[in-house]
Amino acid sequence: MKVISPRIHGYFDFLTVFIFLLAPTLLGLGQLSAMLAYALAAVHLIVTLASDFPFGVVKLIPFTVHGWIERMVGPLLITTPFILNFSTEEAARNFYIAMGIIIIVIGMLTDYQAEVRDEKIK
Repeated sequence: MKVISPRIHGYFDFLTVFIFLLAPTLLGLGQLSAMLAYALAAVHLIVTLASDFPFGVVKLIPFTVHGWIERMVGPLLITTPFILNFSTEEAARNFYIAMGIIIIVIGMLTDYQAEVRDEKIK
């Protein structure tokens, strides 16, 4: 069941950017995990602003592709602490695993086809 509209998804995208920006300070992340969080905030913001949905500014990335990007990012975030060897940093490991799970769940609940269907109706 796809209960999250593209507009609501956009709010979640901006919330995700702020969470990645705040996490290093609030959680006391180590250097590598903090730098990664800041980089992910920037990348997530760029993808959001470049996507073709209500919050997109440039609209270069179809919203369906935006969805596929997030389908790849979610599982990658879960494995990142182990791949980059900061899995012993408990706060960072738990943060990245939690963010991966949240992105997967939001992705599963988002209607990435809504914008495509709306265009066909017009």
